[in-house]
Order: sequence, then structure tokens, then C-alpha cells
Amino acid sequence: MPSLDSMMMRQIIMDHYESPRNHGLVDDDNYKFVNMDSETCIDDIDIQALVEDGIIKDIRFDGEACAICTASTSIMTELLIGKTIDEAKVIIENYYNMIYEKDYDPEILEEAIAFMNTHKQANRIKCATLGWTGIKQILEQE
Repeated sequence: MPSLDSMMMRQIIMDHYESPRNHGLVDDDNYKFVNMDSETCIDDIDIQALVEDGIIKDIRFDGEACAICTASTSIMTELLIGKTIDEAKVIIENYYNMIYEKDYDPEILEEAIAFMNTHKQANRIKCATLGWTGIKQILEQE
């Protein structure tokens, strides 16, 4: 039988997969755009971000993605909206550290902690990081 922690993590993932936050793109040229296509699975997501005065005002996403990719990207949008570019970069690096089993600060990851055991299924790392890699690319353009 799965542990309570495992069941709670699975529930967080399914909640974000079934009702993803900030899902659906907008028709606005002020948004930066990137397409992330996983070469290892079905995941193909589009990400938009609106950054004004160094602050992430909005992140939107859409596309075909598995539960882990969709949930991870949904959680990412909740964590990063309202943050400065520098704050977002710290959160993203912290997230990658957690995924790759390096030292990380769980206090700033909130629901993203649901992906802490992703390294145990290496084929899921790409799913869990696809959206984060996309927003990182957008922020590097700013």
C-alpha cells in the first residue's frame, strides 16, 4: 500500500492535471512565447509569459502533455506569477536541484514538492521539467 505522503503527492498531481491553473493561451503580442516538444514522450506544450518591469505578470500554457508535465507546469505558474525574474530564477534552480537530488530549500517550492521523487523514474524527469525549462528560456530573453 502506498504511503500517505505518496498518496498526497499523487492527489496534488491529479488535481493540477484535471484542473490546470493558467491553462489556455491568450492572443496578446506582449507575451513572450516558447514551444516545448519532448523528444522522449508525447509532451508538446506552448508557454506564454508576460513580464513587465522585471516582474512576471502572467504565465499561460496549453498543449498535449501527460499528467506529470501538465501538473508540474500548472504548479510552476502558481509559484512564479508575481515574482521578479531574479526570484523566479532562484525558484527554478531550486526546483532543478530537488529533481536532481541536490541541496534545495523546500520552503520555496510549496506544491512542487510533489515531484521530489522524480529522479527514481528517470524517464519522468523530462516530463516534470519541460514547462520549467520553457519558462527559463523565456526569462533568459528578458
